[in-house]
Amino acid sequence: MKTLYILRHAKSSWKFEELSDHDRPLSKRGRSDAPLMGQELSARGVNPTLIISSPAVRALTTATLAGKEMGYDPDDIAVDERIYGAGKEDLLEVVRQTADDVKHLMLVGHNEAISEFANMLSPQHVGSMPTAGVIGLEFDCDTWAEIKKENANMLFYDFPKNYK
Repeated sequence: MKTLYILRHAKSSWKFEELSDHDRPLSKRGRSDAPLMGQELSARGVNPTLIISSPAVRALTTATLAGKEMGYDPDDIAVDERIYGAGKEDLLEVVRQTADDVKHLMLVGHNEAISEFANMLSPQHVGSMPTAGVIGLEFDCDTWAEIKKENANMLFYDFPKNYK
């Protein structure tokens, strides 16, 4: 079995117009939603073997804040340049190239691709994922190369507004 957690980065700030899209930080709400979702994931028993994040500041900060709440060492977060600006097929390629000894993988990225990716793999439609939204999918297979909608089971779909 393989378990994939797909996390959309938390709410970003548009306060600093001089920053590039890549360098936009999280907003105040984002800085509270990311650890909140990490706490909720931890309460569900989510313990990623590996977290792979986009290099964008808002995604990497989300991965760090949520990961800390799950007991994941921020220094162990893998950054994959392909996630920033990726399409759903690119995200699938990132996941399928993950080492098969990784049983529980978390991918942190951006919309629209992250929602399209989740809907491509989930047996239930989730629509457009809100910021800091996360879906857990379990796949009945032994390798990441084998993951597909047909062998997927949705474990949960959660987002910050469920707690406010």
